[in-house]
Amino acid sequence: MAIESNWCRCTSCHAGYGWKDKTFDFSSEENVDCLVCHDTTGTYEKVLTGCGHPAYESTISEGKTYDPVDLGNIARNVGKTSRATCGACHFFGGGAAGVKHGDLDTSLLAPSKDLDVHMDMQGLNYSCTSCHVTFSHYITGRHYSEPAPKNRRMALPKDDGNRLSCESCHGPSPHRSDDKLNHHTDIVACQSCHIPAFARVNPTVMSWDWSVAGRFDEKGRPFKKKEPPDIGPNYLTRKGELVWAKNVTPTYRWYNGSFHFMRMGERIGDERPVVLSGPNGGPGEPDSRIHPFKIHQGVQPYDPVTMTIGIPKIFGPKGSGAYWSDFNWKASLAAGMMSAGVTFSGEVDFIKTETYWSINHMIPPKEKAVGCASCHARDGLMAEIAGVYIPGRDRSRTLDTAGWTFVALSAGAVSVHGLLRILSRGREKGE
Repeated sequence: MAIESNWCRCTSCHAGYGWKDKTFDFSSEENVDCLVCHDTTGTYEKVLTGCGHPAYESTISEGKTYDPVDLGNIARNVGKTSRATCGACHFFGGGAAGVKHGDLDTSLLAPSKDLDVHMDMQGLNYSCTSCHVTFSHYITGRHYSEPAPKNRRMALPKDDGNRLSCESCHGPSPHRSDDKLNHHTDIVACQSCHIPAFARVNPTVMSWDWSVAGRFDEKGRPFKKKEPPDIGPNYLTRKGELVWAKNVTPTYRWYNGSFHFMRMGERIGDERPVVLSGPNGGPGEPDSRIHPFKIHQGVQPYDPVTMTIGIPKIFGPKGSGAYWSDFNWKASLAAGMMSAGVTFSGEVDFIKTETYWSINHMIPPKEKAVGCASCHARDGLMAEIAGVYIPGRDRSRTLDTAGWTFVALSAGAVSVHGLLRILSRGREKGE
């Protein structure tokens, strides 16, 4: 789903009052929603299809009733942001808890130390802005559109807001009694060892197949299935088939802090699955590290004639081409791509896609970090990482020959030394 043609649904999280079309004025202070971030009462809520507005009177949207919010009371109780205000959007990206991010969900509202040592309610109890510090409402952090800060040395976020990395607080040599582990930080991101799994409490969506959407029950009504009940809906008429998972081991890739994206109207290349967004970086680059990711697998509509990813209109009234109202992919893409200004041939097919999500949260205590043998093995966690020699995983005839030669020479030297000691001891006794 793109914002274009789905404005009032998408802009319930993409903050701003009245963002209903492409004429929205981002320079107007009157359009800025301050309360969505600074409410401390827990009562401020946006209407799901309200173009960024809360309910000013009793409102029904998508089958949910919204009571009018008390703006006066909320305004008198504004304060600092919290995990709840940040999470109101970031925990629910994609339409529900855990759909997009594997390491950001409602379990972080009141986490234990086992879930996250930094946000532990009984411990450090960090809020999001403890690390993502803000200057003049510019929220710092890792950006998908530009490289993350490259300085890998001590500089606390509050002292240098442009820097957000593990080394900012822990330094470039965080392991006080293990230099060998400190040497790993040259090519391995801290997160790769210290986040052994994501979605450890609540499930996250790992794949989403839109091609099977549009099925109805025996009475011709939309339906959903939720099996098993503790995971999430694995089929919805409006969305298709979703696969949820918990305790997921990340996928590892080289990452220099920036992402590449497929743009609207960009022609699909030969790569399959089509990578909609993925990390930049590679071996030998001084700013690249091996980093953990969630890879979201998708099956979504595309135009097989122009070879472009489809931009469907999903939300809207019946007859508008909105898929959730008309359940017609051709009409949906025609409306959506026209709104986005992208050519549509009138043909629709489906294609497999991948979207990468960087894993940075849900850090358990150091005792639960990934063990050495998990990576230094033929079929270990780093099996897909190219461009670096990993002992235990890789074989090098030159290195093996040199190593065994060294072992043989060492063994020979020890043997000769031992023999000389025996001989010298015999002579001493003879004297």
